[in-house]
Amino acid sequence: MQFNMIKKEQLYEGKAKIIYATEQPEEVVVYFKDDATAFNAQKRGSFADKGEMNNAITVLIYEYLEKQGIPTHFIQKLNEREQLVRKVEIIPIEFVTRNYVAGSMAQRLGLEEGIKCENTVYDICYKKDELGDPLINDDHAVLLGLATYEELIDMYDFTATINDLLIELFDEAGLILADFKIELGITSDNELVLADEISPDTCRLWDKETGEKLDKDRFRRDLGGVSEAYHEVHNRLKKVLESK
Repeated sequence: MQFNMIKKEQLYEGKAKIIYATEQPEEVVVYFKDDATAFNAQKRGSFADKGEMNNAITVLIYEYLEKQGIPTHFIQKLNEREQLVRKVEIIPIEFVTRNYVAGSMAQRLGLEEGIKCENTVYDICYKKDELGDPLINDDHAVLLGLATYEELIDMYDFTATINDLLIELFDEAGLILADFKIELGITSDNELVLADEISPDTCRLWDKETGEKLDKDRFRRDLGGVSEAYHEVHNRLKKVLESK
């Protein structure tokens, strides 16, 4: 299928991606931008190859997860910046998995960044830009009608399975998966799937040997070398997955 034949009108533009309709009502095109935001879009920027790298990394990870039995919205990579995915209804909850203390959790709880969590910590946030995507609990989610308690249990189990698989994958690539966030969606036939992206934008990734940050924290904290870090993550993942 040729790209020019399927891409139609723009449906949505977010901070890092643009969604386009296609000739198929159950499929959309995701375009990855070079734009970068942090701190609820209070900090903005752009850096070379970000869109290409996030697209490529997400493709590698989603293809890997699909082989491990994790359903995703991914269909195929179209070009360097775009992929074709199943159209889903995004559940307005971000599931944040924390294997190490970092970022907002360190600040919120007064803990030292870099400590390994003895128990995996799961946070959920209400996806609401005008509210700053606030941290909520299960009772809030049910009160807001975002999910039932039973659905939340299934989502946590789904997230935990993804975490186990990603820890193993990144470990083989010489990386520590400190934390990450995912978004889930429901297909037209009511299947729960992994949606959005998994990339250095949505994960904290630290080099196993040096502790060097190879993720969006390089942008958040003005560390420099953002593009180089994303390329490094892509190259490591590609090498590991090509050897499987």
